[in-house]
Amino acid sequence: MVDIMASRPYKRRKLVETKPAPPAQVQVQFQSAEGELVGPELDMSSATTAPQLQLLLNKLLDSEENYSIYLGPVEVKEDLQTALSQTSTTAESLLRLTYHPMSLFRVAAVSRATSNLEGHTESILAVQFSHDGKKLATGAGDATARIWDLDTETPQFTLNGHKNWVLVVSWAPDSKTLATAGMDAVILLWDPETGKAKGSRKGLRGHSKWVSSLAWEPFHSNPECNRLISASKDHSVRVWDIRTCTCVAILNGHQAAVTRVIWGGLGLAYTASQDRLVKVWHCSDFRPVRDLKGHAHWVNQLACSTDFALRTGCYDPLTPQPELLADQRLAAQAKFDKALGHTERLVSCSDDFTLFLWTPATSTQPVARMTGHQQQVTAVAFSPDGHFVISASFDKSLRLWDGFNGNFISTLRSHVGEVYQVSWSPDGRMLVSGSKDSTLKVWGMRAKKVVKDLPGHADQVYAVDWSPDGLKVASGGRDRILNIWRS
Repeated sequence: MVDIMASRPYKRRKLVETKPAPPAQVQVQFQSAEGELVGPELDMSSATTAPQLQLLLNKLLDSEENYSIYLGPVEVKEDLQTALSQTSTTAESLLRLTYHPMSLFRVAAVSRATSNLEGHTESILAVQFSHDGKKLATGAGDATARIWDLDTETPQFTLNGHKNWVLVVSWAPDSKTLATAGMDAVILLWDPETGKAKGSRKGLRGHSKWVSSLAWEPFHSNPECNRLISASKDHSVRVWDIRTCTCVAILNGHQAAVTRVIWGGLGLAYTASQDRLVKVWHCSDFRPVRDLKGHAHWVNQLACSTDFALRTGCYDPLTPQPELLADQRLAAQAKFDKALGHTERLVSCSDDFTLFLWTPATSTQPVARMTGHQQQVTAVAFSPDGHFVISASFDKSLRLWDGFNGNFISTLRSHVGEVYQVSWSPDGRMLVSGSKDSTLKVWGMRAKKVVKDLPGHADQVYAVDWSPDGLKVASGGRDRILNIWRS
């Protein structure tokens, strides 16, 4: 039988070229992170690139700063059309483009441990760099604190005086005093230049149970750096004058252990407690202002949107000699004002698996309740510019949130153990986390993934800090080793 179809001559099909659709016209308007509109509504092509948006924004703001630009939760990295495809927004609606100032300097990811320093004979529980990144202090379960020489990466001073675990080390804003506290309920003050005790050798005494947190009055509020707040398991918060070594106020009101205290830059102090409350106090007379209610279990940690500005004061990595400034207090005030925006924001995290975002100076109602973690949330921190919030949990994950509205952005997964601590790089482009799995991980915020895995510890990592100059990360934990990491 003859195959009729096979006998037919083959006719080549004509290929029809499909032309890409022309870029759509969209209407956009710029706004600050706090919702302030900038310039008029503008008609432009969806093919407009990120650099072109940057130039246009600089014209509108009469500025030469660099900005990151977001469409909703998505950063515009290439062009508007690419960002649109990653959101549920349509080209027919008005596109609100939110801009955030970017750091003028860029921090390199740490990648290697330049030192593995021995000295502590029990677990390292606290690690903190001074405001300029030139000094490093640690506290440990061996009842000692240590100051380390970062030029030679060797022990400089061993600070003896505590009778039990040192849980907290805290540098004064001018880095001229180090305060240490812990399980023995005593606060000791040290001169970092000599390693000798300052003031009374008996220290600041008054708490009846261990001291869980310390906070100094901000530099722009008090350049003398002589006032300190302490929080304790005895349910109280105390204010100290370190010149006279006396308690000048006792803040009572919590019904359980106070876990964290922050001395804000607006003349307010914030305390968190296992009684499920966050309290706001006025620092002129230390009277209670308001209670922030919402958590159903212990409040573990607080973070403030101005934390980085308050920590570094007048120090700036681009001008690393603040002593040359004509007025250090005004420089610190200008840095705080830039970080402040409309008001200070506060975020709290809890054993109830949630976080709350607050504007504590103005309201008792939360801006947002942030859910998603599956176990206790142990640590929380604002990025240096206040744009993001990072939270760490016993569920082995970190979560990234919008620091203005509390919206969830991304889950960061790679740890195989509980995550204990997080610390941001000073440019806000990266953060480092320490975990029960004995590793540190450096995360890139642009890609939302691990950029460096740092497996240098032999046991759980309890404490980690990124230096304010961006050059170093310090970590310590159960293996009693202090690791210093550099790029």
